[in-house]
Amino acid sequence: MTDTIIARCEANGLRMTGQRRTIARVLETSDDHPDVEELHARATAVDPGISIATVYRTVKLFEETGILDKLEFGDGRARYEDAEREHHDHLIDMQSGEVIEFCDPDIEALQERIAEKLGYRLKGHRLELYGVPLGKRSRES
Repeated sequence: MTDTIIARCEANGLRMTGQRRTIARVLETSDDHPDVEELHARATAVDPGISIATVYRTVKLFEETGILDKLEFGDGRARYEDAEREHHDHLIDMQSGEVIEFCDPDIEALQERIAEKLGYRLKGHRLELYGVPLGKRSRES
């Protein structure tokens, strides 16, 4: 991915107001999967004049334009990430709500083999795993 969210918005003919630019910058610098309320809090730290309604309208517009992906992990919150990010899958900690990104070549190859076995060529996929931590072990264990 070389283009910024702002550049892709402009390339798609979206009118980029100052508030939309702020929201786009917040999204670009996010390394998590923020929901609208989190985006609003981060955006108002930069521009206190941004309303929650503006954030809702902006993420909806960015999603409809294919700039953002909307993610729903079963917790009632729609979360967002850049649609142009490198491919990855998600592991959702059901206790804390933390979303862990990962990419596993064995899983990727298995999905390709399954699709081929069923007579298909994969064009895309999403994998979400839901789990709870194993005792006191850390992810590094």
